[in-house]
Amino acid sequence: MTSSKRTSVLISGASIAGPALAYWLHRYGFEVTVVERAGSPRGGGYPIDVRGTAIEVVRRMGLLPRLQAASLRMERFTVLDADGEEVATLRPATMTKSVEGHDLELGRGELTAALYAAVHDDVEFLFDDSIDTLGEHGDGVDVTFRSGGRRRFDLVVGADGMHSHTRRLVFGAEEQFHHYLEYAFAVFSMPNTLQLSHELVLWNRPGRAAALYATGGDEDDVHAFVNFHLPAPPRDALRNPSAQRALVSEVYADAGWRVPAIIRAMQNAEDLFFDTAAQIRMPSWSTGRVALVGDAAYAPSFLTGQGSSLALVGAYMLAASLAAHQDHAAAFRAYERDTREFVTRNQALVDTGGAPLFPITDAALDQRNEALRDLDAMPPSTGDPAHTAQTLPPQIR
Repeated sequence: MTSSKRTSVLISGASIAGPALAYWLHRYGFEVTVVERAGSPRGGGYPIDVRGTAIEVVRRMGLLPRLQAASLRMERFTVLDADGEEVATLRPATMTKSVEGHDLELGRGELTAALYAAVHDDVEFLFDDSIDTLGEHGDGVDVTFRSGGRRRFDLVVGADGMHSHTRRLVFGAEEQFHHYLEYAFAVFSMPNTLQLSHELVLWNRPGRAAALYATGGDEDDVHAFVNFHLPAPPRDALRNPSAQRALVSEVYADAGWRVPAIIRAMQNAEDLFFDTAAQIRMPSWSTGRVALVGDAAYAPSFLTGQGSSLALVGAYMLAASLAAHQDHAAAFRAYERDTREFVTRNQALVDTGGAPLFPITDAALDQRNEALRDLDAMPPSTGDPAHTAQTLPPQIR
């Protein structure tokens, strides 16, 4: 999309897909503004993975050395049964190839900081603000911001997560695209009373799991994670922190090992994040001059471990399509045509009631545990083919 006037693009969301898209659009000569409701780039968060094709995206951005240096390099993964007895202890380094090959695990904040650093001098960021209204009129989109400001942009892209406000404004209610996968989860920080270091400890009963993840050495806090099977979505708890804490406490009331201490820590956690495992599935990712990218368009759920990778790859594909087509409608069609299969294959890594790491029956849990015990004897993993299913077009000079 080239002309004497630079095409202006407003991106809503400054987590992963938003800054990645901003980077590539700036490289291709677009005038980019990013609006983010938080007061600064979002840091912290549970560890995330960058895999397969997404590794090539960050390599092309020049970020791979920095992200490799920030890699968490987990040294041990211990699986426990309902009584806290060891089922299996895995050494991830013996089961996976090097990060250059196909896999990178790091703190979410490390990735968002790297993306922001790569682009913040080149594009406009509006923090502590958000889109209030959108109105497409002929050759542009009129935007009213929560702060009261009004501006017109040639294009608008929603990169504002699974519960996207941009999607709701333009495409309608979330319920029509939200596919619940019958799990709910909570993530929070708690004291590292077990003195864990570079390791993950996972406790399981059928339909319930609790994990502690220490991402570094000698740290005072660890990431705590509880995940449980729930056939119907907990609608009353989705926006009510007190109801969330009550629901989790009820689910884990009879749990063994250190789970009671984990649940007590949750009650006072200031960073509690609660949500359901779900996917966003849409018949189209664009309408008019508005498009969606990342979780806003095709959240795969944390159960796939591919949310960050789809965000990075989707941002690259959208920017490349906009750069290659003068007409935005043709660009949006190309973006979806060339990316849809990759998204579909990665979303298919998990389906309703089908999370292999979190079985919901005794038989399935026994089968999973047996598979984990056998992992040490397996050759290095080459990753799931879905992770590398996308072919990236060349960078447009």
